[in-house]
Amino acid sequence: MKNCQLAIIGGGPAGLAAAVSAYQNGVRDILLLERDKSLGGILNQCIHNGFGLHYFKEELTGPEYAARFVAMLKETAVRVVSDTMVLDITDDRVIHAVNTDGYHTIRADSIILAMGCRERTRGAISIPGTRCAGILTAGAAQRFVNMEGYMVGKRIVILGSGDIGLIMSRRLSLEGAEVLACVEVMPHSSGLQRNIVQCLDDFGIPLYLSHTVTDIIGRDRVERVVIQKVDENRLPIPGTEIAFDCDTLLLSVGLIPENELSRQAGIRLDPRTNGPEVFENMETTIPGVFACGNVLHVHDLVDFVTREAQNAGKSAADYLLRDPMPATEAYRIEASDDISYTVPQKLHPAIPQKAVSVFFRVRRTFEKSHILVTDGETVLCAFSRERMAPGEMEQIYLPTALLRRAKGNTLYISCEEVSK
Repeated sequence: MKNCQLAIIGGGPAGLAAAVSAYQNGVRDILLLERDKSLGGILNQCIHNGFGLHYFKEELTGPEYAARFVAMLKETAVRVVSDTMVLDITDDRVIHAVNTDGYHTIRADSIILAMGCRERTRGAISIPGTRCAGILTAGAAQRFVNMEGYMVGKRIVILGSGDIGLIMSRRLSLEGAEVLACVEVMPHSSGLQRNIVQCLDDFGIPLYLSHTVTDIIGRDRVERVVIQKVDENRLPIPGTEIAFDCDTLLLSVGLIPENELSRQAGIRLDPRTNGPEVFENMETTIPGVFACGNVLHVHDLVDFVTREAQNAGKSAADYLLRDPMPATEAYRIEASDDISYTVPQKLHPAIPQKAVSVFFRVRRTFEKSHILVTDGETVLCAFSRERMAPGEMEQIYLPTALLRRAKGNTLYISCEEVSK
């Protein structure tokens, strides 16, 4: 069995930023495990621009963003082991992994989980129709086109308006394909507004809200896709069928945090995010095990992943080299019905920072509104927003001085529109 101070699982944007941060905060014995042959994660296939606007204050492509952190990592003594699959993590921080050199067990004093997320597939959403070729996830199509050099189809329908699907509608159009429609079962898009404008509107691709695919027709390959309008219960409305003659159906129907390892370790998961429950320092319910990035909750901007991962890296360094935070919660954060989740879910009793960052997503579109933080009786603080949408993650900073005025140990976050 090998030993290390800090093991980081995943070499994508979260793992890279966490490793650099932990090293900068004094940890010298760091092992980074990555299942792919190269570092960078999903960024390597995201050749479009729009990355780094918040963190680097300039516009980069995904590979350029990843390359900057790989360069930072090379300036450290972090050990990188790629092409290695982690099979299991125990509750006493023993990692089981396998690669071409064999089976390995590693005992770590602390672990950072940064495994990212995966796409929902056709089986996860139970689309009816034949099981023919030409049906694939948007991320798989992105890899085929951008990294492998294969075109996935000529006449394409996209189900789901997540950011990857929106970006692939533009990418495939630029490669000469005809994207016939983007179909979304919800009454609102699940992607960023800028991607709707730049990837659909600018290319004349129609967006069918409150619609879904109800039939796939084809023997060897997709020949036709039928969509229908849905009611408020997301049930198809008879008589609203629209048929598209196409050869490809791309699925952009949501992302799921990769938490099989977290579950095996006995870490408590939040059913709303499908990621670990964490404190404000990104520590999970197992002391010394931290989580960050898309394994924690699905982000829309990699810049936010980086900030979160830097917090996890610093917190792991504090745990290893300084006094660790007590594994007791002083406050629990609860969301109203209009908010789908919050991260973190709980706060420590003594927080050294002046303010705590809280991420959340709303369930519906809000125009000019207020975000309220209360203790159930008293409004502790409020934040104004001109507009909020489900496709765009929100972030607020809770002043820790105000939190100490709370009665009880539960904080409630809600949204209310400003009356016109």
